[in-house]
Amino acid sequence: MTAKHPNVVLIMTDNQPADAVGCYGNDELHTPNLDALAAAGLRFDNAYCPNAMCSPSRASLWTGRMPCQHGVATWLDDRLMHTWPKDWSAVGEFPTLPEILKEAGYATAMIGKYHLGRPDRPQNGIDHWIAMARGHTFSFYGNEMLFGGGSGSEGGATVFDGHSVDFFTDRAVDYIESRRNAAGRPFLLMLPYNGPYGHWPSIKGPAENEFWALYRDAPMTSVPREGLCKQAVEIYNLTTTHLLKGQKGPDFSSLLQLPNDLTSLRNYYSQVTLIDDRVGRVMDALDANGFGDDTLVIFTADHGFSLGHHGFWGHGQATWPSNGFRIAYNIPLIVWGAGVAGGRVSGRYVSGVDVFATLLDRLGLWEDRFRAGVPSRSFAPILAGGDIDWTDEVFLEQEETRAIRTPEWSYFKRFSGSRVYPLENELYDLSRDPDERTDVAGQAGYGPVERELGARIDAFFNEFADPERDLWNGGAPKSNTSRPWLWKDAWGEEWQPVI
Repeated sequence: MTAKHPNVVLIMTDNQPADAVGCYGNDELHTPNLDALAAAGLRFDNAYCPNAMCSPSRASLWTGRMPCQHGVATWLDDRLMHTWPKDWSAVGEFPTLPEILKEAGYATAMIGKYHLGRPDRPQNGIDHWIAMARGHTFSFYGNEMLFGGGSGSEGGATVFDGHSVDFFTDRAVDYIESRRNAAGRPFLLMLPYNGPYGHWPSIKGPAENEFWALYRDAPMTSVPREGLCKQAVEIYNLTTTHLLKGQKGPDFSSLLQLPNDLTSLRNYYSQVTLIDDRVGRVMDALDANGFGDDTLVIFTADHGFSLGHHGFWGHGQATWPSNGFRIAYNIPLIVWGAGVAGGRVSGRYVSGVDVFATLLDRLGLWEDRFRAGVPSRSFAPILAGGDIDWTDEVFLEQEETRAIRTPEWSYFKRFSGSRVYPLENELYDLSRDPDERTDVAGQAGYGPVERELGARIDAFFNEFADPERDLWNGGAPKSNTSRPWLWKDAWGEEWQPVI
């Protein structure tokens, strides 16, 4: 192994904003291992996901592409799995991080939540495959786990009675130990946990894990008490009218009940602390097996998550129209290990999309064949302790909402092609209103700012959107959409998602 080709461990949590990690300023949360990782490594305070839903943001990190390019617009609905082709991966046509690293000589492993297609076989160049049988978490306990890859585990399945994060951690530790005698061949371990999650029934009532006692009587002052916003009620009404139609599935009414439910919030916090403890176990395994000096560790989340902030619970699309508020998109991003100048905090605005280019650049694999048409930007020089010629802006998209965020402004531009569902843009002046409370779109004096930010959004998506997948111009996403009523109104009743 050379300094250019260290091992890579990429840990991703499910539904965790940067606010839900102690080192990001939350003094109610117990995350000693992540705090220590950040203190010894590099913490990014302004990291944002490109889409505040599980599947699209994961697809973007794996491919370096925006949802309007890879075609995954929202969570892939497990109820539609029977309609997916055999062995289907939602990012199968693109070069992905594990495939590129495998080509470069890496052993590759994925242990955890996939949620990018069929989980019953290894996908995307993964050698060692252990995946949860579904993308959604109805409980942390009693989940079916699928094996594909690795000695003695071909095509296997088991039901694990304990906490799923424990199962994934145990298997990750086993994998790290198995690489000890691998003749120096570097490995990529992708460890996407399915927690803290944050939805009922998984966090309903008191937690069953060993960290519940830390939060049972906590005042939970780290999350504001706010009334339910009108936009949360509106999306619930639209969803129950147009999307569910009597189907069994997630109980979306929970999104109206969870804000200010302190028992559920405490449960969620306990899941964060459980994950922190298990990250500590993974770090100990790296050290115990001699990998501490030549491993690059990345800790992040698929997207942010409102815990009642702005009067809604959950993702960016948990309102109508979808929002671009910081809490739903600002994610933890901590990088530690080989080649990382530690003990630092970066204020650069980076995207989950940028992890693709950055990791490949750090490993000497950022080649022209992977760059074409890809918006991913490399911030690898920052890892090494330098700075970089960088524009502090990130672009977000959530079906009918496209947004740009800079240190000064947060602008949500809405799809305008529907007569039945007219939508309005929103603008927040972050220098005066950092918590995004006062929408100044349309107010006197802000017209030039709206035009400039709108033009930047248009230029970005005109450059990178794939016409076949561009919802704003009649394209179709893969598998399913969260807004069928809007797109059928705009493009006709015959319009539908296409695999």
